[in-house]
Amino acid sequence: MHMAISAATLAPGTLPEAKPVDGFLAISLVAVLAVCVRAIWFTPVDAMLGAAQKIFYVHVPSAIAGLYVACGLLAISSILYLWLKDDRLDRLAEASAEVGLLFMGIVLVTGPIWARTSWGTWWVWEARITSTLFLWLLVLGYLVLRGAVESSENRARLSAVMGSLAALLVPFIHLTVRLFRGMHPGPVVLKPEKPSLPPEMLATFLMAIAAFMMLFFALLRVRMRWAALRDARAAMEAA
Repeated sequence: MHMAISAATLAPGTLPEAKPVDGFLAISLVAVLAVCVRAIWFTPVDAMLGAAQKIFYVHVPSAIAGLYVACGLLAISSILYLWLKDDRLDRLAEASAEVGLLFMGIVLVTGPIWARTSWGTWWVWEARITSTLFLWLLVLGYLVLRGAVESSENRARLSAVMGSLAALLVPFIHLTVRLFRGMHPGPVVLKPEKPSLPPEMLATFLMAIAAFMMLFFALLRVRMRWAALRDARAAMEAA
């Protein structure tokens, strides 16, 4: 995604126009709404957990988008920025952190609701839950750091160092279910054996992943555009 906008590419006193409505974002929101309707009214109720299991169709796709994709992009773009010093990579890291924080927030809210029904308690300090909370705090700290440093060059460099730490945490979180014996369920789809979900639930789950990934990239695209406009405005004001 090429979002570079510099003062040299703009006519004096002009800025690129922001679209009032993003079509991809609108489509992704409709897709998420459609999946929620399918999950609530047209997907079978789990025999053991009842209707509370349906939060699974929000919780897990949000975790995939927030923990794996967003933090993966944050880590990779931060590491590449330290090497290439490309402002587009800094904007990608910033946008990934902000959108990822939103999706991880959904995970941390829906998780306890699911746990209350499944485990009888709102919170358990097990490895995956605790490491997810720690990663959320790390990303929050990353954004706080960006807001605290005035120099754009220092801000990009320091935040890239901090963002690179996500490269260590994401694989660890993925392996916690296998490394530590806890209450968190293991994989139900990506495993050597046949998926544990019935066909109707599996179809809804895969649709939910697709819809939430669309929403993630739509929000990332909008946030990248805003960052490019902001940087272009700052470059014009400094000229």
